[in-house]
Amino acid sequence: MTETLTSAATTPGRPARLPLLDVMRGVAILGTLMTNVWIFTSPGAEWAVLSGGQGEMSFDSVPAAAESTMRLLANGKFLSLLTILFGVGLAIQYSAAERRGAPWPGRYRWRALFLFAEGTVHFLLVFAWDVLMGYAVTALLVAWLLTRTPKARHRVMWWAAGLHLALIGLLTAGLLAEGAQGGIQGGSQGGESVPPEVVDLYAHGGYLEQVRFRLDNALDFRMEPLLSFCLLVFLFLLGVRLFRAGAFGSDATGRRLRARLLVWGLGLGLPLSVALSQAGPDLFFLDRYVAGPLMALGYLGLTGALVERVRRPGPLLNGLTAVGRTALSGYVLQNVLCVFVSYGIGLGLAHRLDESWRPWWVMGLWALVCAVLMAGSTLWLRRFRTGPLESVQKWALRH
Repeated sequence: MTETLTSAATTPGRPARLPLLDVMRGVAILGTLMTNVWIFTSPGAEWAVLSGGQGEMSFDSVPAAAESTMRLLANGKFLSLLTILFGVGLAIQYSAAERRGAPWPGRYRWRALFLFAEGTVHFLLVFAWDVLMGYAVTALLVAWLLTRTPKARHRVMWWAAGLHLALIGLLTAGLLAEGAQGGIQGGSQGGESVPPEVVDLYAHGGYLEQVRFRLDNALDFRMEPLLSFCLLVFLFLLGVRLFRAGAFGSDATGRRLRARLLVWGLGLGLPLSVALSQAGPDLFFLDRYVAGPLMALGYLGLTGALVERVRRPGPLLNGLTAVGRTALSGYVLQNVLCVFVSYGIGLGLAHRLDESWRPWWVMGLWALVCAVLMAGSTLWLRRFRTGPLESVQKWALRH
């Protein structure tokens, strides 16, 4: 997102764009919506994540199997891929500064702080589960780590992974212990555990009321970036390491590394994710924050393998590339569109359409928003070099 998430354009002192990275960013942006679209369309919307109102995985019927499969393939996977790619973008920024002889982090601090401000606005006005704020804070730390020795970065990377696994293990143990004592067993179907007043807020409440609700519950809504901070650090540094190893190049080294990521990422991550998702809601954290990053590496390798087999780019590949080049704008716009379609302040389809319409209308909404983003970003880039929000950031940082 912004130049931090996108590779630099071909200008003096900057590296040439890596086309594969743009495609991967497009896949990651649209993939995160595969998870978020269920949040927007659930009773209680953003609060349903905390209340467990989105329901459990089920394959008892065709509709339930379709929803569960889509959620299983997306939950935590594309977000982890996006995080890795953010680390890649940070490595590209550092390399460009190093070639120019510019100080580092230098002006990059302002870029990260501006991203934090953008995330704060996005959190308050659009979507409580914003990722930009967490990325901005992590970027400040990792930007400094890039000035340290490789050994120091390696040590921090694996310490972060270890601390993350320990935290997720403790949280999972707590949930299992609570379940064994007859406590709350994950989420219930249909949003029954979401307070009725919260369901009514998103179905019929005013826009300012929703903004106030996010502000009043900011600590709860900011729980994920706090819990996953060590994971963010690990994935950022992993992105740096993959970039410097040549994993995104079009040469034999890049193809070999991506093939390994495909085999190991999907070979280990997919069975693990399936097993964890079927074991019950008490293992949710393990699925999202352990199996998810593993599958993200597989998705990285799979995207590379598919792109290599494309002889002539068509609308799909061009659309994904355009979304990747306007990643920040696409990320925010997809959330704005889902708010308008789902909440009562817009079309209010989340409460107007009964359960008989699910999951098909939700999956259709995801496909429609993806098509709008791909077509819109393609048309936009015919006249402008960067996306609208990317342009705002560039303008603000020049003044």
